[in-house]
Amino acid sequence: MFNIKSFLFIVFILSLSHYSSGQFKDYSFGEGFRYNAKDSTFDIKATFRFQSLFEGNWRVNNDDLGDIGNLSSNFLIRRARLKFDGFAYSPKLTYKVELALSNRDINHNNPTHYGEGGNIVLDAYLNWNFHSDFSIKVGQFKLAGNRERIVSSANLQFVDRSTLNSRFTLDRDIGASLHYDKTLGERFGLHLSAALTQGDGRNIISGNKGGHQTTFKVEIMPFGEFTNNGAYVQSAVYREQKPKLAFAVAFDKNHGAARTNGNKGAFLPVNAELKDLMTGFADFMFKYKGLSVMGEYTLRKTNGNGNGVFDDSGNYLDSYRIGSALNLQAGYLFKNNFEVAARYTYVTPLTYFGSPNVNHYTLGFSKYLTGHNLKIQTDLGYIQNYLIDDGLTWRFQIEIGF
Repeated sequence: MFNIKSFLFIVFILSLSHYSSGQFKDYSFGEGFRYNAKDSTFDIKATFRFQSLFEGNWRVNNDDLGDIGNLSSNFLIRRARLKFDGFAYSPKLTYKVELALSNRDINHNNPTHYGEGGNIVLDAYLNWNFHSDFSIKVGQFKLAGNRERIVSSANLQFVDRSTLNSRFTLDRDIGASLHYDKTLGERFGLHLSAALTQGDGRNIISGNKGGHQTTFKVEIMPFGEFTNNGAYVQSAVYREQKPKLAFAVAFDKNHGAARTNGNKGAFLPVNAELKDLMTGFADFMFKYKGLSVMGEYTLRKTNGNGNGVFDDSGNYLDSYRIGSALNLQAGYLFKNNFEVAARYTYVTPLTYFGSPNVNHYTLGFSKYLTGHNLKIQTDLGYIQNYLIDDGLTWRFQIEIGF
């Protein structure tokens, strides 16, 4: 049976077979491995990265910091990713394929919707710049939701994303999106996008379960574009010499959402009366020299009364994960590439039976040895739950990307 090892072997053989007619260049650490066809009709860049993580969690009994116990800990490969991107036939036709190799990434426990194989494909799309400032993307890709989700997990300021993202992200889906990217005047950046996707998440093979999903986003950069797409890179690793600001708003509607969290979460029973899920986002990114500040707010609701899911007889089956969340974070990168960062996240989830509001406070420390390609990160978090005991978490992670 064809598997990831077979795929990698074929890529390696094809690279060797074209060595005499193509071009290989010298690269520095973290730049990946690039091959250019001699006739300039094909280009491919291959990169690999992984994260080694330790995580420890404690319960703060009765919300008393003097009474901490119930330690649970875990060592794991948090992520292991293999990515290929470049262009085919023309530089105006680009592509990206990203594969997830760690068990945490590929497990799905639902062969009905995913098939028997691993859930390894993250991104697989073509992007065609068909006219001036317009382009269209077709395949499987991240939807234009909250900024923190669009930022690659390789470029995070903390060990992992916030609770806002885990509760309300749009994540990936399969379909098409239209983009308009224009610089107005000397530097004002305008970015518009509209997407139509299946609405059930990545790698689904069982067909559309509910309705389709539509996503719209507007982003402006009044002081000009960020260095190296830095509006979607956390931390001030590129040290902008002039202030840079990005502000975006987005709206998403999942028509007849077939899963409890839109295109993520558990699949609802076939006899469920599905509702539409609407999600709004507003976010910003500011950078100047060693300072970086990011904020985002999201609100999700259904088109019906409440979020309970019932069958046609009125029996309760499940509930959609709706509510609102705010995430604010800031960091300062010193000249020795050591960073101190702080994050505050407030989540107000709403479920059919009620769910506690959560405050999450996180203090992070990072040492960037070669930017985000080789870094050591640790963070300490305090989770304040209003209905249950609070929690304390400590994480330590090393990331390397070739």
